Amino acid sequence: MSSLATAPRPIRAVLIANRGEIACRVIATCRRLGLKSIAVYSDADAGSLAVKLADQAVRIGPPPAAQSYLNIPAVIDAALASGADAVHPGYGFLSENAAFAQACADAGLIFVGPSPAAIAAMGSKIEAKKIANAAGVPTVPGYLGEDQSLERLSAEAERVGYPVLIKASAGGGGRGMRRVHDAGDFAGALQSAKAEARSAFGDDAVLLEKLVTNPRHLEVQLMGDEHGNLVHVFERDCSVQRNNQKVFEEAPAPHLSDEIRGKLYERSLRLGRQIGYTCAGTIEFIMSGDSEEPYFLEMNTRLQVEHPVTEAISGIDLVEWQLRVAAGLPLPLAQNEIHLRGHAIEARIAAERPDKGFQPAIGTVSVLHVPPGTRFDTGIREGSTIGLHYDSMVAKLIVHGPTREAAVAKLATALGELAILGVGTNTAFLKACVEKPGFRSGHLTTDFLGQTFPDGWTPPQETLDRLRADAAFAWVEQAGSDRTNPWERSDAFRVTASGRPASAEVRVSDEFGEAVVTLFKGPQGTSASLDGGPRFDIGSSALLSVEGQRVLAAEHGLSIDAHCELAIAAALSETDVVSDDDHLTAPLPGVVMGLFVAAGDTVEAGQSLMQIEAMKLIHTLAAPRAGVIARIHCGVGDTVGAGAPVIDIDPQNEE
Repeated sequence: MSSLATAPRPIRAVLIANRGEIACRVIATCRRLGLKSIAVYSDADAGSLAVKLADQAVRIGPPPAAQSYLNIPAVIDAALASGADAVHPGYGFLSENAAFAQACADAGLIFVGPSPAAIAAMGSKIEAKKIANAAGVPTVPGYLGEDQSLERLSAEAERVGYPVLIKASAGGGGRGMRRVHDAGDFAGALQSAKAEARSAFGDDAVLLEKLVTNPRHLEVQLMGDEHGNLVHVFERDCSVQRNNQKVFEEAPAPHLSDEIRGKLYERSLRLGRQIGYTCAGTIEFIMSGDSEEPYFLEMNTRLQVEHPVTEAISGIDLVEWQLRVAAGLPLPLAQNEIHLRGHAIEARIAAERPDKGFQPAIGTVSVLHVPPGTRFDTGIREGSTIGLHYDSMVAKLIVHGPTREAAVAKLATALGELAILGVGTNTAFLKACVEKPGFRSGHLTTDFLGQTFPDGWTPPQETLDRLRADAAFAWVEQAGSDRTNPWERSDAFRVTASGRPASAEVRVSDEFGEAVVTLFKGPQGTSASLDGGPRFDIGSSALLSVEGQRVLAAEHGLSIDAHCELAIAAALSETDVVSDDDHLTAPLPGVVMGLFVAAGDTVEAGQSLMQIEAMKLIHTLAAPRAGVIARIHCGVGDTVGAGAPVIDIDPQNEE
């Protein structure tokens, strides 16, 4: 029997009020501790890995999060109906919702997290900064006032001095956050930030901060209990970010002096004691790259996405500690008993297209290959469908080594071996990041990605060429009942002298474009040439899956979803959606969240016309030209595909 069953507040069954990888992560600890795990799911997640792994699963609503994972009554009812003793909120959704924590207590359920009062105190970035100031913890200069008018916020931005950062007071993850470098851009950035914050958190209040240039993002893991014990479990560096969302996290932070490290620990513990904090929490700091003064940013009163790197360097199961604290037990270790070992790095694997501005990607996972010797936290499996309703992160790849240098090398190898076929991911982009000298050096700031890829990222052409050649060869070799083997068709290949190879031409179309692959097959093996270029041997270690004319291939972290056909039989018609200044199309698949115009309205070039939400991010579409709205093809709540027509604009007539 688990010690939790005989604790002051016994826990035998835990409902996980979340989804995806964090639900699976909590289930794993529950299983190890002998606790019953109960998953909740929306209709979109009925076949999810979490539902499969849990001892019991309860439906809580339709796909939209507001009607399922954010539906407090539905989650409470599920917990009571399933016989749960405790509710673990994971991260995101209701994890930092004081009303939810209170609802659990009112229903006689143990909330695996801090008190509702602590959540409320730190849940508002504005109030959290006030508490930090009272505790003597330095904060970034800015504006924390209640007056949210454009006039007041504009005036305060001028006082603080540009550049400034607009931040949503509620929530996190970079949503509702905008950098503003000039007063002329402030009003538009504020409107966009408030709309995104309102959609993501139901609260459009914002604060202003002086934008710290070339910053490092540092954070300290805290853990407290109700017996007066509060410890830190070292620090993490989360500086590599895109659009204010973390991409890599590592522990401990590289190139950090003992003096700065001491400030981080002392200030975090001081702030935690100020509010009598219990359970897991993270104090986040920002520090200029050429400074030694970390400023308090915010406190996350929950388990962080990046908690595995802390577990790797400490040997502590933070979820187990959360459950122990929730059950009324003291922390298992004192501060002097927590020891650092080695270095760990985490890479967030997301369903997105880095080559297209990180547009969300959707699809069904056909093949999943995880490199050995790594920790892979995920909520997907072969057959899982990645849709538009939730965050684009589908997994986390975590490596651990005796030194940072060893961990970086291990991560580069692992990203090259990871393969997720059937849906586009950022794996190859992550591998490219890790291989850059700036990453290997460890001197990282939040500007790393912008400075390293100023013109964006495209896949390595050599790797792409080889994948296309492998896909073409696999398709040709695959026996099929619906077609004749191309090697045996007189119109598909050419045979010359006996000492020279046969050749076949295959048109390969994939998400990155298309190419004609000429295959050569002879006694010495098979080689290929793309679009008449140099010939190279085929014999790679690509992972392949052939489904009729569809071939999925992956190697060195890059994957393609290819359509193969004989070049001689290739269709000549263009199938791409035409987009021009008169016809606005959706740049990515998503749900229409707002329409700001109606048919017949006159608009100016650059005017905001509509907003699309994809994987919890808001994208604003602007008018490509001045004119009159001729037709709107969609309505609020509609799902639109990438390239789908959304608004037609008639140009203004010249007088």
